[in-house]
Amino acid sequence: MKLPDTPAPPASTEQFTVRLSSTRRGARLARRLTAERLAAWGIPYDSEASHAAVAVTAELAVNAITHGRLPGRDFRLSLARLPGGVRIEVTDTRPERLPKAAATSPTGPDALEAETGRGLLLIAAYADTWGCQTRDAHTKTVWAEITYPS
Repeated sequence: MKLPDTPAPPASTEQFTVRLSSTRRGARLARRLTAERLAAWGIPYDSEASHAAVAVTAELAVNAITHGRLPGRDFRLSLARLPGGVRIEVTDTRPERLPKAAATSPTGPDALEAETGRGLLLIAAYADTWGCQTRDAHTKTVWAEITYPS
């Protein structure tokens, strides 16, 4: 199943991109770097926007190392400051393993019994919009945009 391609993020003056190891340590570092970058952009650590962005980054990074990992290959975290928000992108090396759309993920009492898909529910809850795109035959990018009061 190929998800529809989404347009590139709106132009941003502030961006941050880093490659991280596809390990639990890499996922922890992705969370920490997200919080630090947002703080540098004037979004306090203890704000709702920071908590939401860190939670989304954590889920995207864990998904990348759990479902998108190939031995010896890193994942990429990209953050872009948008007018009134932030775009989070995590790129991994398994384009054939696309996330299930939020609409097909289990909800309600059955969600607790599901073995997968619960992280996507969290992403859908925190993000205003999210999606997945494959730009080439070797990678996929799962992205989420979160808005917050300016």
